[in-house]
Amino acid sequence: MTSPIRLSRRQFVQRALAVTAAFPGLKSLSRSVEAAGATNPIALDRYGPLVPDPHRILDLPEGFGYRVISRTGDRMADGLLVPGFPDGMAAFSGSDGKVILIRNHELESKGEGGIAEFYRRLGPYGRLNQTFSAVDVEKLYDRGGVKGFPSIGGTTTLVCDPDSGERVTEFLSLAGTERNCAGGVTPWGTWLTCEESSAKANGEFLADHGYVFEVKPTESPELQTAKPYEDMGRFRREAVAVDPVTGIIYQSEDKGDSLFYRFIPKVPGQLDRGGRLQALMLADRKSADTRNWTETQDSRLPVGKPIDVTWIDLEDVRSPKDDLRQRGFEAGAALFARGEGLWFGDGVLFFACTNGGPARFGQIFKYTSAVPDGSDGSRSTGALELFMESTDDNVIRSVDNLTVAPWGDLIVCEDRRTESHLRGITFDGKIYTIAKNALNGTEFAGACFAPDRSTLFVNIQKPGLTLAIDGPWEWVT
Repeated sequence: MTSPIRLSRRQFVQRALAVTAAFPGLKSLSRSVEAAGATNPIALDRYGPLVPDPHRILDLPEGFGYRVISRTGDRMADGLLVPGFPDGMAAFSGSDGKVILIRNHELESKGEGGIAEFYRRLGPYGRLNQTFSAVDVEKLYDRGGVKGFPSIGGTTTLVCDPDSGERVTEFLSLAGTERNCAGGVTPWGTWLTCEESSAKANGEFLADHGYVFEVKPTESPELQTAKPYEDMGRFRREAVAVDPVTGIIYQSEDKGDSLFYRFIPKVPGQLDRGGRLQALMLADRKSADTRNWTETQDSRLPVGKPIDVTWIDLEDVRSPKDDLRQRGFEAGAALFARGEGLWFGDGVLFFACTNGGPARFGQIFKYTSAVPDGSDGSRSTGALELFMESTDDNVIRSVDNLTVAPWGDLIVCEDRRTESHLRGITFDGKIYTIAKNALNGTEFAGACFAPDRSTLFVNIQKPGLTLAIDGPWEWVT
């Protein structure tokens, strides 16, 4: 892919401050939570009851509306097909008020017989790979092994006009990767897309998978060269979030025995220059279990109580045996229950664990970074707090992708098998409903607001729809 933008330390901080200023609500959220203390979730009726959608796609409160702006299988501007399983997503400013959406696709190439064919049918090249000849294979990360089929994960870019609701163009922007699940926006204006895979190079794959790749927002159809950032570690990565002041990148892992990572780049904003990978450890105990799956109340991590943490260095981060999390745990790192979405700003990071808690309905953690002792942040510690732990699946369950609304609330995508919702979480931990998947109950993913904050974009992963939601959003500062 094209080389990352080169930023001086001063330019990086200036841009970081601009990014932080764009989300003033997050400051309100973090300070209000500190004042109120997190509690078990309590249902709140913020926008009123949901109104059944006559088209049976999306139930919304009165006064809200939606548009379907992309469907899996549509023909794109580059002649390829809109891939299936849209997941993490980010919105960028385009020319003349247009919005550029970069969208992940959680597709994988492995599997035999009908499973492999099912995924290929949802890929950009068709079931028989019939449109693959239109792609510049030199730009793919993995063009495929002996079976002749390339890795079918990657990203698409969708440019839309929010005023007319029309799709302007749509195209494949990164290819040859596996299970691109979530990711994160950078202060320098790009999207980091993550492989939720640990597939190894063998007869089926030409390269190891489990890395981060970078994608620039562009309006003209352009397939970018896929280059992995190997120093960031190889594991089943879910999402990333960049501290806009230090450039440190926090990373979640979607495994039942996952760790929580951070990457300290040698040069902020220049990830190809390498850096150091670390894992979070509770300061008062090594190899802690934050999942709260145990029956004993005394052994559980309490809700609403900040706990000091430290960070430990990890070795052999390319992890040829896919054992990075086991080695990190043995060295003292804390366990988490399937790390999912992250969002960072104003010194506070929120991240979801989809099946944490005694009921396994989900947890959301809050991490507050300390002021670094060194310019690279290497000696900073910080505090971890269990912000929310669901005890009622009628309130919230299977928390996944998340973002922060312009007015400061968390917006959380549910990933459940039936009746998935978009939920909001207020300053004091109360939960309300924004939308319900009336189509088939499968997961929401990729929730993000337009740069002007007027529209919320979100994906319904199956059968693969991208939606734009407008309405009387509550602007609280």
